[in-house]
Amino acid sequence: MVFSSIIFLFLFLPVTLAFYFLVGKKRRNFFLLLVSLIFYAWGENFYILIMFCSIIINYFSGILIERFKQHRILKPLYYSSIVINLTLLSVFKYSNFFVDNINYLLSLFEIGPYFLNPIHLPIGISFFTFQAISYVIDVYRGETQAQKNPIDMGLYIASFPQLIAGPIIRYHDIEKQIKSRSVKINDFAYGIERFLYGLGKKVLIANSVALSADKIFALGPQDLTMGLAWLGIVCYSIQIYFDFSGYSDMAIGLGRMFGFRFMENFNYPYISQSMQEFWRRWHISLTTWIRDYVFLPIALKRRYWGKWGIVYALMITFSLIGLWHGASWNFIFWGMFHGLLLVSEQMGFNKILNKLWMPIRIMYVNFILALSWPLFRAETFSEALDFLSAMLGLAQGTGIEHHIGLYLNNEIILFLVLGIVFSTPVFPFLKKQLTTVITRSDIIQNSFGYNVLNTVNTIALFLILLLSSMNLASGSYNPFIYFRF
Repeated sequence: MVFSSIIFLFLFLPVTLAFYFLVGKKRRNFFLLLVSLIFYAWGENFYILIMFCSIIINYFSGILIERFKQHRILKPLYYSSIVINLTLLSVFKYSNFFVDNINYLLSLFEIGPYFLNPIHLPIGISFFTFQAISYVIDVYRGETQAQKNPIDMGLYIASFPQLIAGPIIRYHDIEKQIKSRSVKINDFAYGIERFLYGLGKKVLIANSVALSADKIFALGPQDLTMGLAWLGIVCYSIQIYFDFSGYSDMAIGLGRMFGFRFMENFNYPYISQSMQEFWRRWHISLTTWIRDYVFLPIALKRRYWGKWGIVYALMITFSLIGLWHGASWNFIFWGMFHGLLLVSEQMGFNKILNKLWMPIRIMYVNFILALSWPLFRAETFSEALDFLSAMLGLAQGTGIEHHIGLYLNNEIILFLVLGIVFSTPVFPFLKKQLTTVITRSDIIQNSFGYNVLNTVNTIALFLILLLSSMNLASGSYNPFIYFRF
């Protein structure tokens, strides 16, 4: 089950909210855990057992690590729990990737291949595994106490609002909220607003441009023109941002409805003026997780290397970020490419960037991102190179059979424009300015201005829900790109 579906919007969510407030505060965690497991089992069936294993393993790991804090078996317990979590992730996400690479090496020596049937990738396993690992690490470091209540532990790992698409929540950030939380009317209203804006981002913008992006990326190199390649990459840039950030907005909104405050996950990354800034704005929960649990420990161990220690840590970190996104060399190369860009800025390129006009810096970041997205989107490395070649003017297509008009119409143009506008903070800025003007006016105008602003916002939310529901009910294109993660 996904958030952008009729059954979730008009059955699962309303029923869950109604019973959540009826069962009483003492039973809310149990109820929310139960519906979260139902939510996950809806699409994953018996793979919910993986979820149960993660909950049980990490529940006992935390207790044992805290219990034997001063004992010599502490480190074996700690490392064992980390290895078990990574093994679960590796078996289901990377087994086929590992076997394919082993078979390639064996073929060089004319040795027969190993056969491994495709292994199903449980949705969200990367997200809840990273959450579990951060919990174990924080207990080991003494930054949080072990959770003694298995229901509360289960809720932390399996909570459905951020289960399948993030943001990655760390235990110490919501420990108190799990134990005790309340839902105020303003929080609930904000949660609805945030959810609906996220729904609109996903259904109305991301889905609308996704069809053109997918059709263009499905073309062979002999059919691609330079114009088509750039249209495809612009559509994909809009799709991936509004899909990812839309799901994060929906998760944050859902969390607020149930009394949780989740961290922000995207902060207008396409207005970044350097790649370092981009990674402070893009998928913030992942980058801060990687920073605290991977980059900083590696950099501290190599601190005597000076700048080269930072370079080493950055390349390892971004290779892992790429691998986290998917079991493919494409993702690894994508991560390494971004790592190299950050290394170049660390080694002095940032000083050159800082001297440039701000729009030029923003254009630089978006051009670099456009060159990297083919690695992220294409199925194979050769397909990514073919697509990148077409973007750089080495296209093989004639543009006669597959002309740009087949993939670009008035609707696509409209949503591309909306995507570009909404990927900047122009509307929050305008809203802030209007609020300032209203606040400075006299009492009567003040009241009238706020009423008008709230009415417009309510109408916009209603239209988003209506149009999104119509799109979903009509069976319009609604890809779920998180299955790769």
